[in-house]
Amino acid sequence: MPLIATMPLWPLVAYFGVVVVMVAGILALSWVLGQRRRDRQTGQPYESGMVSTGSARGPLSAEFYLIAMFFVIFDLEAVFLFAYAIAYDRLGWAGYVEMLIFVGVLAAALGYLWKVGALDWGTSRYGKGRLPTSAAGGGDSTRGKS
Repeated sequence: MPLIATMPLWPLVAYFGVVVVMVAGILALSWVLGQRRRDRQTGQPYESGMVSTGSARGPLSAEFYLIAMFFVIFDLEAVFLFAYAIAYDRLGWAGYVEMLIFVGVLAAALGYLWKVGALDWGTSRYGKGRLPTSAAGGGDSTRGKS
């Protein structure tokens, strides 16, 4: 007989009811206690005590997106490792080897990202003072010719 069929559902229903009541209570309280007037300054953005300049709709650097993606990828690693830690006694050596392979692949990916400079924040990917030949206005093909 499955374990789910024998478990009572009333704790789940009670928890759901408490959550709904709390959310409704917080929303009602914020509506009762909230500010009602609309001044000119109320609609303006406020950034840590500094008057904002320009639009907030400007383009972001791709580095922000890359760092966010790397965080998500390597944060998911913790979820899989936690699941393995919970079930390690039932998985045995086969599960251990699979986790070693999993961590090895992620370590290789991290090493590759580090090597290509994807984790360098705000520094040049081409080294100090070096530019790729296309950005430097030519390469070795223009040297030595007169």
